[in-house]
Amino acid sequence: MGNGRGSDLGGFLRSRRERLTPAAAGIEPDTTPRRVAGLRREELAELAGVSVGYYTRLEQGVSASASGAVIDALAAALRLDAAEHEHLRTLAAPQRPTRSRSRRSTLRPSIRELLGALPGVAAIVIDHRTEVLAWNPLGHALLASHVDIDAPDTRVRPNIARMLFLDPHHRALYRDWPAKAQVTVAALQQAVARHPGDRLLEQLVGQLAVDSPEFAKMWARRPVQTCSYYVRELDHPLVGRVALANETVSLPDDDQQIGLFYARPGTPDADALALLAQSIAPTREENPR
Repeated sequence: MGNGRGSDLGGFLRSRRERLTPAAAGIEPDTTPRRVAGLRREELAELAGVSVGYYTRLEQGVSASASGAVIDALAAALRLDAAEHEHLRTLAAPQRPTRSRSRRSTLRPSIRELLGALPGVAAIVIDHRTEVLAWNPLGHALLASHVDIDAPDTRVRPNIARMLFLDPHHRALYRDWPAKAQVTVAALQQAVARHPGDRLLEQLVGQLAVDSPEFAKMWARRPVQTCSYYVRELDHPLVGRVALANETVSLPDDDQQIGLFYARPGTPDADALALLAQSIAPTREENPR
């Protein structure tokens, strides 16, 4: 993690500059030896229409903000996609106090009621730190049956990112673990930009970077992506291999997300999900915890 807003902005710019080759940027090849595969600072500055000195200050973290016009020009020069462009805007925006710097997230009662109304869908709610705020019984059985179902209500909540990188049981669930891990790291990158100074979030990233070399390597690449729909292939210990649609619904007022896992009716995957629901029905009420 960077040590400040300026270093976060500079690190992201540098990562994207080093990723972009001269050919991809439309720059004619020259005979001068290049120390790196990506663009030189002066090449990017020229493409964006800013001075080399100004761009250098941004990349070195001396300047922590830039105008919207400059950010748009840099995004165009770097060939950023929509998610990366928005992330760059967030990093360059003037820092404002955030109410969630040290406060635990809370779940609205209406969202808990919503989870209870989804008995055939596995559902989970996480906050911007990827802490689990709630799950319905099917969501718990699908994603974390080895964890106490009441764990979201305890002082130390389950955390999806921590489980994904440090819990072998949860990791083994995902047949597409690299893709799931990449999405999770990208979500944390964007959360850090939205919540500068969030002590609990910084502690999480720091712990993962120390305890998981894979996380540290992914974090250094500064991935950014936004997608609300995936097909997740899981290896569940009870029902075996199952492919489920994973829809993510954002709750922007709370900076939380609802993850929904479901199967197309009449498919073997739907049968597997129904079998999992049947396995927990005799002993657990269909109320979210």
